[in-house]
Amino acid sequence: MQDNRNGYENMQDDELITAFRDGDMRAAEYLLDKYKYIVKIKTASMFILGGEKDDLLQEGMVGLFRAIREYDPGRDASLPTFCNLVVTRHLYNAVRDMGRLKHQPLNSFISIFSEDAPSEGDNIQGFEDYGSDPEKIAIDRENAEQLEKIIDEELSPLEREVLDLRLTGMKNGEIAKVLGRDEKSTDNALTRIRMKIGKRLPFSGLPAR
Repeated sequence: MQDNRNGYENMQDDELITAFRDGDMRAAEYLLDKYKYIVKIKTASMFILGGEKDDLLQEGMVGLFRAIREYDPGRDASLPTFCNLVVTRHLYNAVRDMGRLKHQPLNSFISIFSEDAPSEGDNIQGFEDYGSDPEKIAIDRENAEQLEKIIDEELSPLEREVLDLRLTGMKNGEIAKVLGRDEKSTDNALTRIRMKIGKRLPFSGLPAR
């Protein structure tokens, strides 16, 4: 890869995309190497939903290549932003299709009610309620099983998708883009999730409103 860098490190992303589409595969290899950090970050967050790390890395690189192949400089946002979206969507679909999607409320259930979701690399633990006085609330195994039941029985398919992506630490706007929906529908889904969980799990401290 070092040899490839000699000719490409001073080129803009748009120029590299053009070179790739003109048949220069080394330009694509350079872009894959340049943006593979996105795959590493996203696979780390998606790991909590299920799937083997090596499988997720492979799927993430497939998504990254797809993003580079489909990127339109005149229509899409910057290349890293577009790669982030496509890789996230591809990984989520891969985990879902493998039937590996799962919830881990005992060790990874984060607040789904604040727009201030944790960034990648944060240690996600506990069940946090971002009210006027934020505090972590411990969930025992019995309550965790009840939470799992609510997720399985009461949340709609959209609400489960929103919850799954929120568990990875994504913000509302990012979730909306991954699911191909407007941000308002994502906000509404989060509100409904809060109401359903708060109503059924009074221990959580969430208002059933």
